[in-house]
Amino acid sequence: MNNADKRIVVYGKFDDIRSSDVRFLQEAALFGLLYVFLWDDELIRSATGRDPKFPESERLYFLQAIRYVHKVCLLRQQSGAEEFASIKDVHPHTWIVRQGDYTPAIRTLCKNERLEYRILAKTVLEGFPNISETKQNETSGKKVLVTGCYDWFHSGHVRFFEEVSELGDLYVVVGHDANIRILKGEGHPMFPQEVRRYMVSSIRYVTQALISTGHGWLDAEPELKRLKADIYAVNEDGDKPEKRKYCQENGIEYVVLKRLPKAGLPRRESTVMRGF
Repeated sequence: MNNADKRIVVYGKFDDIRSSDVRFLQEAALFGLLYVFLWDDELIRSATGRDPKFPESERLYFLQAIRYVHKVCLLRQQSGAEEFASIKDVHPHTWIVRQGDYTPAIRTLCKNERLEYRILAKTVLEGFPNISETKQNETSGKKVLVTGCYDWFHSGHVRFFEEVSELGDLYVVVGHDANIRILKGEGHPMFPQEVRRYMVSSIRYVTQALISTGHGWLDAEPELKRLKADIYAVNEDGDKPEKRKYCQENGIEYVVLKRLPKAGLPRRESTVMRGF
């Protein structure tokens, strides 16, 4: 059977999605259509004794935006034989886990249902494939460029990308480490530029993610010129006189969007989440 016809299952909390989680999803998706069974809030409370850091609606929204994921389903707490009934309804071919995840119940299920049980070794998930140089879903439409730090990547960033991508092909320029440190101070960024670019590039609304090569608030000036961007989009926090003036002088449409979360989701700010 061709991998394109296989249904792959992974499951978990995905409560604070980081690059290691995305890397796992990317590798798992190489084996077929990836179905993510996401623990609902009650299942997390039952298993861990605490509330999830992010509510299930937000975790669901984030996961659905990751380009390697075919479908996200909520896994609700059940008992006995019903525990994995919803997963069996997908008729998966393979269940994939990370090395170190001890899952005797899943092993037993796979044996009984004649499913392949695959463990991804830690060494397989090391590093980041250089997908950021690849253009995804490029069309002949307008080129839209956005910039930012994207240090603690969250649902607000995803929503911004979703909204801006409606204007054309979305190119995201991630601020390089040295410039972020100058603009935001010591302790920034939390994550190095390659990790931040990797997270950005994993979102299905993004055509290409790049790292800035300029300096200051216009650190993406070289990329604006090279890509011949039609639109430079920012949110209200990113609206700077330097950016506005540059676009006026170079015939680039300048778009300022209100910073609004996806309907039903909480507002997120990296500064608040980091605590500094």
